[in-house]
Amino acid sequence: MILHPAVVVHGADHVRAALRPGLPVALLSAPGAALFAGCMWWRGLIGQARAEFPLAAFDDVLDCADAAGQAMAALRVGQPALVLDAACPAFAAVNAVAGMLGAIVLPARPAALDLAATGNLRRLCAWLRGDRTVPLG
Repeated sequence: MILHPAVVVHGADHVRAALRPGLPVALLSAPGAALFAGCMWWRGLIGQARAEFPLAAFDDVLDCADAAGQAMAALRVGQPALVLDAACPAFAAVNAVAGMLGAIVLPARPAALDLAATGNLRRLCAWLRGDRTVPLG
């Protein structure tokens, strides 16, 4: 379960913008990012965020779309939370492995503010403070 407001980040600048307010946040990758960027890119981005913002309260979630193999690779490198389409035939198996590793698998993407969408950098603080009237797109 993701406890913090989710924000879609597409790179280091977005991560910095999401963490700069100092409010709890769940950093969420772009849809299917595990397929085109890979889990090591994501873990590197998150490692950089932890180094730059050591006191920040944040979760990180990698979207694996419907790719069970990518989800398993992400779990092998320590990914604590991921999205895997519930319709994926291997969802139950991936979820079982995640449970053994202390990780979580979300069957769908959580509602999130996408920092790539026009105007959403301005809306970020309101979203992080719980204002759900903020347009997501």
